[in-house]
Amino acid sequence: DMPVIGYKSGKVNTLRLWQSEPIERFNFALFDGMQGEKIAQTSFQATQITDVLYPNDSTEEGRSLRLRQEYFLVSASLQSLFPKEKQGGRYALNALQGCVFQLNDTHPVLAIPECIRLLEENGVCFENALAFCKERFHFTNHTILGEALETWGKDTLQAILPDIWGIIVRLQEQEDKENISHQDTKIIKNDVVHMANLAIYASRKVNGVAKLHTEILKKETFKEWYARFPEKFENVTNGITPRRWLLLNNPKWANEITARIGEGWQSDLGQLSLLEKYMQDEQFCRAFIHIKQENKTRLAEYIQRTEGVDISPKFIFDVQIKRLHEYKRQLLNAFSIAYIYQALKSGELQTFQPTAFIFGAKAAAGYKNAKAIIKYINELAKTINQDQSVADKIKVVFLQNYNVSYAEKIVCAADVSEQISMAGMEASGTGNMKFMLNGTVTLGTMDGANVEICEQAGKENNYIFGATVEEVAKIKNNYNPEEILKNNIKLKKVVQTLIDGTFSDGGTGMFEILYQSLLSGKDADRYLVLYDFDEYIRTKLLLNSDYGSEAFTIKCLQNAIHAGVFSSDRAICEYAEKIWGF
Repeated sequence: DMPVIGYKSGKVNTLRLWQSEPIERFNFALFDGMQGEKIAQTSFQATQITDVLYPNDSTEEGRSLRLRQEYFLVSASLQSLFPKEKQGGRYALNALQGCVFQLNDTHPVLAIPECIRLLEENGVCFENALAFCKERFHFTNHTILGEALETWGKDTLQAILPDIWGIIVRLQEQEDKENISHQDTKIIKNDVVHMANLAIYASRKVNGVAKLHTEILKKETFKEWYARFPEKFENVTNGITPRRWLLLNNPKWANEITARIGEGWQSDLGQLSLLEKYMQDEQFCRAFIHIKQENKTRLAEYIQRTEGVDISPKFIFDVQIKRLHEYKRQLLNAFSIAYIYQALKSGELQTFQPTAFIFGAKAAAGYKNAKAIIKYINELAKTINQDQSVADKIKVVFLQNYNVSYAEKIVCAADVSEQISMAGMEASGTGNMKFMLNGTVTLGTMDGANVEICEQAGKENNYIFGATVEEVAKIKNNYNPEEILKNNIKLKKVVQTLIDGTFSDGGTGMFEILYQSLLSGKDADRYLVLYDFDEYIRTKLLLNSDYGSEAFTIKCLQNAIHAGVFSSDRAICEYAEKIWGF
């Protein structure tokens, strides 16, 4: 149990973590019989459940382990809420009267059939157990990606969790009784359990995590469910805690804010808007610039120590830190850097303010294209950083172990926040909010919470490019990436670096596969990397020319003072009021 201490509230909550252990901690008989390897194997089989979460699920063994992990964690958590001594169904339900359950995406959805199993063990009938779940469970969706909406096959569930499979079958039978369900809302389709459908059916509320995302859920991803249960759907835009992401990680800037408007903003982030009257205050603007420069110096020193790359803090710090996924389009960023590098070398780009491009990301273990993009960025960085002819203009670094501690150093030092996912793909994002709070402009698309960032700070105070959600839908109907490449010599020269020997993939062929994914097949360039490239370059170079001006500083500050709505305090209050009914 870990304490979670409220900020000046007198409240302490508990975060409970779980660890799996062998039922029999040590078998002396096996040890005395010199069969230590059997002890080790038994121990490993038990402890691996909580050793490393999200194992590579590209193999059946990996998927099996993931299922065991998900069940272990939800079962342990639910069982900790049930009375130690079973005294009948009424007592079991009474013990849970103060509980609501928020399902964070599809990974914990097994909690629904598990809760029914536990209630039935305590004497509650199936109908009452299901009614309890429909009142107390709520489902937050975090993605529209089909591959992220989990499914589990009948054979796997029957082999590992036979009781749970039986309950899911009964849930499908119950759904069929209640409604002639559309095929898209079936919990079980062709012996495959669709966890999102299970969650929506047996939950009281379903929410997206940004206005745009929630509308996509209602109109596209779960449109049949929305038609059936419109009252279930809500939006709760994500939030971040200002205590960690400003007060803790950027203390000097926090002190500057407090000196002008008092401490109230620390628990009511909306009070940042009181800084509006200081926008033309020269001393205030100078303090912001000075503190940002100090933070950049500190980050540059840390990167030199940990990555071995020298970056001048006088450079623009252009940052993209987030999970590595094709839809987040780190490849588009990398292509833009390759273009800038080539233009600097040829002399075509004469006016370019020195820039350090900083990436931080991790990829899922079995995600081959994501690994190929990481390799490409690192090869690009190696070439550029060793080229002394551009050393005073451009640097690239891919952080080796990006994590929250690294992020704390980065978000207060960044000049540019890259939020460049294809419109309609990013549910919300919270990195974009962390950068905004620390006075960083967004270079991005109208996707996820970027839309709301522009609503709050003004689109004119950020750098927006690319096809909108509506435009993406039209483009996809008749999209030919080969035609784009044929008509854009500069882009073609960049994309060819994947296959022309400019960079080595170590003989793995991964760059060729990446190249083909952009140009071949019915899903060629499915995230419109090539389509958005030209406008992205224009917008990136416009930002580069604006940097350092008084107008650019005002853009940064306008973002910082309008970040109040993105507080996690607001988000939790909305969950309490709109979802949990507190």
